[in-house]
Amino acid sequence: MLYHIFEYLEKHYNVGGAGLFQYISFRAGAAIITSLLISLLFGNRIIRSLKRLQVGETVRELGLAGQKEKEGTPTMGGFIILLATWVPCLLFARLDNIYIILMLVTTLWMTAIGFADDYIKVFKKDKDGLAGKFKIFGQVVLGIFVALVMIYHNDVVIRMPIDDAIAGGYQVIDRFTAEVTTIGQAKELVNMAYVKSTLTNIPFFKGNNFEYASLLSFLGDNALSLVWIIFIPIVIFIITAVSNAANLTDGIDGLATGVSAIIGATLGILAYVSGNTIIADYLNILYIPHSGELVIFAACFVGGCVGFLWYNSYPAKVFMGDTGSLTIGAIIATMAIILRKEFLIPILCGIFVVENLSVVLQVGYFKYTRKKYGEGRRIFKMAPLHHHFQKLGMHEARIVTRFWIVGIILAVLTIITLKVR
Repeated sequence: MLYHIFEYLEKHYNVGGAGLFQYISFRAGAAIITSLLISLLFGNRIIRSLKRLQVGETVRELGLAGQKEKEGTPTMGGFIILLATWVPCLLFARLDNIYIILMLVTTLWMTAIGFADDYIKVFKKDKDGLAGKFKIFGQVVLGIFVALVMIYHNDVVIRMPIDDAIAGGYQVIDRFTAEVTTIGQAKELVNMAYVKSTLTNIPFFKGNNFEYASLLSFLGDNALSLVWIIFIPIVIFIITAVSNAANLTDGIDGLATGVSAIIGATLGILAYVSGNTIIADYLNILYIPHSGELVIFAACFVGGCVGFLWYNSYPAKVFMGDTGSLTIGAIIATMAIILRKEFLIPILCGIFVVENLSVVLQVGYFKYTRKKYGEGRRIFKMAPLHHHFQKLGMHEARIVTRFWIVGIILAVLTIITLKVR
């Protein structure tokens, strides 16, 4: 909103300083500060309102240290993250940018799904919450929406040499409208084009690119037009998996919040390099026009997570509930898909992956051994993995700190993969 206002003022009235809003770095800095301030100024008020409405967490007895003290702690605190992400984004981002619109829709949609789940748990006193099939349905709808936008919206393009675009049979949207700052750059870009493609970055391989349509190569010339057959299910799977994995990770104070902030900051870096033609060319990754605007959203998201951590760190004054956990997972997944870095999710979101995998292994092994030996056996003392360490006697604050450290290492590894072939 402010971007458009100051753009108008600079254009028509030559207002001094208005040009600052043209810079992504300035708007990202202002956005993260605003996000933090919103969290800190309104967080306590939201928590008091939740207490007044008796929106307390019902904790099941799992035999974990400090579990009793958590009973009655306000939940649905994900609204703090929503407020601290949405408001600064509306203020500082370009609202005509398709990627920003997509992220705002994702945030609002998944917050609604998570809220419905929390509402049923808290007010309807149903500990199971929203039926799993309805949660999955909401995630599937979001996945279909994101995939269709990525495939068919004319603003969702990548840049490649015009000869490669023609040889690959891609739909050329525009030719040589990229940003030009020098004559040399103009000569270099004159043979470039913006094309519609499901091309994505893949780490560790020469060329660093993968085309989803190649999975349908047996269809011949129809592969590109029918790529939605494979692309939509993959997007649905990614969004559903990451969203649910974030939900599983949200089990002890500050864990999911801190890990998500680290992931969000990394995605902000990836958005910046993917939206900068010079850096993208240097790193040999896909240049995605207008994706640099996602730096603003990432700044808002990180600010919202860090601001929420002010109240969610041990001992937590509020829990995010499914209102927050399902949403942050969907945000991370959608941003990775937009930036065509979804193959980096197993590394970047390694904490989420391991937490989710620990549950799958625990349940699968328990069922297998019960069928084979007549009694169920366990790999971990308890799943998800963070509860296993609690059962070993480790304090949850130490568990969270160590998981954050691992999260930072994974984030650095993710950035390094940009140059590893």
